[in-house]
Amino acid sequence: MQQEYEHHHLIEMSSPHLHQEGDASSFVGQGGNDSSPHRHQHQHHHLQPISTSKQHTKRAQDRTTQPSLWNTKEFYFYYLVFAVCIPYMFKTAHDASSEDNPNYEKYSYMLSDGFFGYKVDNSDGQYAGFRNNLPTLIAVICIYIPLSHLFRSVFASTPQPLKNPHQPLYRAYFFLAFSAVYLYYMYGNSILKIGAIVTTNYLIGKAGGGARWMPAATWAFTLAILFLNEGYDGYNFADLHESFAWLDENRGMDRRWDVHFNFTMLRLVSFNLDYFWSINAPREPLTDDRDKTPSSDKERVQMAAYAEDYCFTYYLAYCLYAPLYVAGPIMTFNDFVSQLRYPKAIPAKTLVMWVFRLAFSLLTMEFTNHYMYMVAISKHQAWEGDPILQICMIGFFNLVLIWLKLLIIWRFFRLWALLDGIEAPENMIRCVANNYSALGFWRSWHKSFNLWIIRYVYVPLGGTRYAMYNIWVVFTFVAIWHDIKLRLLAWGWLISLFILPEIIAGRIFSKQKWGSWPYYRHLCALGAVGNILMMMIANLVGFCIGLDGVKQMLSDLFSSANGVMTMLACCGAIFVCAQIQFETREAEKRRGIFLNC
Repeated sequence: MQQEYEHHHLIEMSSPHLHQEGDASSFVGQGGNDSSPHRHQHQHHHLQPISTSKQHTKRAQDRTTQPSLWNTKEFYFYYLVFAVCIPYMFKTAHDASSEDNPNYEKYSYMLSDGFFGYKVDNSDGQYAGFRNNLPTLIAVICIYIPLSHLFRSVFASTPQPLKNPHQPLYRAYFFLAFSAVYLYYMYGNSILKIGAIVTTNYLIGKAGGGARWMPAATWAFTLAILFLNEGYDGYNFADLHESFAWLDENRGMDRRWDVHFNFTMLRLVSFNLDYFWSINAPREPLTDDRDKTPSSDKERVQMAAYAEDYCFTYYLAYCLYAPLYVAGPIMTFNDFVSQLRYPKAIPAKTLVMWVFRLAFSLLTMEFTNHYMYMVAISKHQAWEGDPILQICMIGFFNLVLIWLKLLIIWRFFRLWALLDGIEAPENMIRCVANNYSALGFWRSWHKSFNLWIIRYVYVPLGGTRYAMYNIWVVFTFVAIWHDIKLRLLAWGWLISLFILPEIIAGRIFSKQKWGSWPYYRHLCALGAVGNILMMMIANLVGFCIGLDGVKQMLSDLFSSANGVMTMLACCGAIFVCAQIQFETREAEKRRGIFLNC
C-alpha cells in the first residue's frame, strides 16, 4: 500500500478537465505536497519548474506557456466589464440588505450593534463563536508561545536534528501537558470522553500492528464514533450510571466537544495507518544515526518515523496538539513527528507576513458584515419580491463569506502553530472567486483535508484507476465528516455528479486534440461557466440555504423573462471572469509557479 501511495504521488492523477492549461489535472492534486508560507513568497516549491527533459511528456506540455494577453484589445474589454460589474455587484448586495428593503424586518432581530453606529451581521454561529472568543484565544496564545519557547530552550535546546531513535522528543511532553490544561478549560470533564476514544483507537492500532484487519477496524471504529457522537449529542455521564451525573456539571467553555472531534478523528486514522504502513512497507534498515533528513514536506509525510516514535506519548501529543486541535489545518502523524525530530526554521519575516495577512482578512470580514447582511438574509430566505439580480448576489456573497470565515479561522490556528515552530499545510490557496474547475476548487479549498483524503482514502480505493467510481465514496465520506445531515449528503452527491461532466468534457475536448483550434480558449471558458454555476449550486445546498432554498431561488430566477435575461448576463460576466482566471494561471506559469488548481 505504501509503495502504491508513493507511486501515485510521483505522477499527476489523470482526471482531465476543460481548461486552457491542458488536461493533465488531478482529482485532488499531488498528495503530500506542502504549502509553506515562507516559501510561497518566492515560489511554490511543491511543484517543480518546467522540465528540461528532452522527452515530450504530458506534464511538460502542460507547463509550456503562451504569450501574454494582458495588453490585447480583447482583455481591455474584459477590464471594462470588471470595472463596471464588481462595484455594481457590491451595490446590489448592499441594496438587498438595506433598511429600506421590505424584507429587512424579517431578519433585523438577528443583527447586532457594530462599529460607528452600524449594524453587523454576526448570525453565522461558527464565525460568531470564533469572533466572540477571539480575545480569549489571543490571550491563550500569549501564554502558550513564551512557555513553549522557554521549554524548548531549556529542555530541547539542541539545534541539531534528533537522528537517534533513543533521543526523546521533549517538546512532545510540553505539548501534551499544555493540551491537557487547554482542553479541560475548553470542554471540562468531557476531556475524559476524548481520552477514552483516543486511547481505544491507539489500542486498536497497536493490537493490529501490520495485520490486514487493522485499517478496516480503525475505519469502522472512527466512523462509528462520528455517528455515535451525533446520535448521543456528545454523550452524558449520567447515561452510564447515575453516580456519574456530577461529571456533567462541568462541560467547560464549549459543551459541544463532539463537533471539534471530527478533526481528531482524522488524526486517529492518520496515526494508525501511518503505523500500519511503517510496518509493512519495505525500507532500508535504520541505524542509530540516520543521516537522511527529510528534504521536503512531501518526504516528511511519506517517510516512516522510527518504530519508537509510534508510542502513546507522541500519539497523544499529536492528537491533542493545542494550536491545531479545534479546526486544523490537518497534519499527518509522520509529518508532525518529523518536524519534532528534524525542526524547521521559520523566518521571522514569514511570521510577520502571516500576522498582517490574518489582520487584513479580519478587517475585510468586519467591513463585509457591516456593509451587507447576507447570512441573516439566507437564514430566513428573505428575498421575496427582490429583483432577480439581488437574489443572485445573495447566493454569491454567501459563498464568499463562507470562504472568508474559514480562511480566517484556518489562518489563525495555522499562525499559532507557525509561532510554535510547527508548519501545517496551508488551506485556501486561492480565492473562492478564482476557481473555474470543480477539481481545482477542491484542491485549493480545504487543502490539508484534500491531501489527507488522497493519502488515506483516494489512493487506497484505487486512485486514478477507479476515479469515476471512488469519487462517490470520497464525497460521501467528506459529507458525513462535515455533519451527518441529509443536505450535506445531497451536497456530496451533487459534487460527485457535477465533477463527472468536467472529467468527460476534458477527455473529449482535450488540449492534445483541440489545442490548435483558434477558439479553444473560448470553448474552455464556456465549460468554466457551467462548472462555476454547478459549484455555486452545490455549495448553496450544502452550506447556505439547503435544497429547498436552492429550488426556490432557481424558481424565482427562471420564472420570468427578466430572470432569464439576468441569468444570461451573469453567464456573460462569468465567461469574462474565466478568461481572466485562465490568463492569471498562464502568468503564474511564466513566473515558474505551478499551483495545479
